[in-house]
Amino acid sequence: MSEDLFLKIISREIPADIIYENNDVLAFRDINPQAPLHVLIIPKLRVRTINDMQTQHAELFGKLFLAAREIALEQGVAEDGYRVVMNCNEGGGQTVFHVHLHLLGGRQFGWPPG
Repeated sequence: MSEDLFLKIISREIPADIIYENNDVLAFRDINPQAPLHVLIIPKLRVRTINDMQTQHAELFGKLFLAAREIALEQGVAEDGYRVVMNCNEGGGQTVFHVHLHLLGGRQFGWPPG
């Protein structure tokens, strides 16, 4: 089994509440939601952090944002608004080292985040 939690979800080694999938991207509900809608959107190709992204990954990571838009529409938060966050490394809040977007919606957000 893989040591990467998200690869285990992709391979269905561990369960997740998957709400979106295509050839390149998988999205599932966060098990510790920070908003009424909290979805993790991951590439099926493992890239550990934003710092590890390469030019050849540009199209793939664009697909994460297109998935976020589609999920926001499907989940009914697109019009009111939502937040998309990507953390990098421990100091930036990253806990799973497989790049992923957090899509949060269904409540009012302020700045700084909270």
